[in-house]
Amino acid sequence: QVQLVESGGGLVQAGGSLRLSCAASGSDFSIYAMGWYRQGPGKQRELVARIDSAGGINYADSVKGRFTISRDNTKNTVYLQMSSLKPEDTAVYYCNALVPEVYLVQYWGQGTQVTVSS
Repeated sequence: QVQLVESGGGLVQAGGSLRLSCAASGSDFSIYAMGWYRQGPGKQRELVARIDSAGGINYADSVKGRFTISRDNTKNTVYLQMSSLKPEDTAVYYCNALVPEVYLVQYWGQGTQVTVSS
């Protein structure tokens, strides 16, 4: 149905920056919201940032002021600019899309590894 293709993960030093991208394809419906979740070693998956089609944005408290989410609705692409990275940001980052099909459906990307060295 919907495929999410992620890119931009990698290894950076503490204080560095990365930009993640996620492009959605295959949807017959407009995507209501896209976002990023992450799962660190031994931790549960958590919301990092989300942006809806009206421009509403939510951030996790731990990334406010350091991460910026943006979206190109015409391309169904979401970006996450990550700055001032910390070792605790190390995680697999998953792209997410919320799609109003016959019912509300949530899709996930394959994940991209972000590793921040100290």
